[in-house]
Amino acid sequence: MAEVIVNPGICGFKSTITVVTEDMQMANVEISTECPNIKQMENELKDIDCLGECFSKIGTSRVYKVAEKYCKHIACPVPAAIIKGLEVACGLALPKDVEIKINM
Repeated sequence: MAEVIVNPGICGFKSTITVVTEDMQMANVEISTECPNIKQMENELKDIDCLGECFSKIGTSRVYKVAEKYCKHIACPVPAAIIKGLEVACGLALPKDVEIKINM
């Protein structure tokens, strides 16, 4: 299991993504969020092939295809966070925080 916490910025809709896998190959994504658009993604992110998803291209990624249907903001970091959670839960990457900082 991996848990990814996303503080997306100005919208304020924090999300907690939990990726659960029993065999480190197939995973299910659970999303706890205040964003109604992101929450809709959860139902379509069950039984994900981790290896196939984590090494796909953005245009062929199941996560990004689902995000295209529901996510209303192109710069939303949640789809990338879901992929990072899949990588960690399935043993394809070590857990390490990701950070985006904006300075003016």
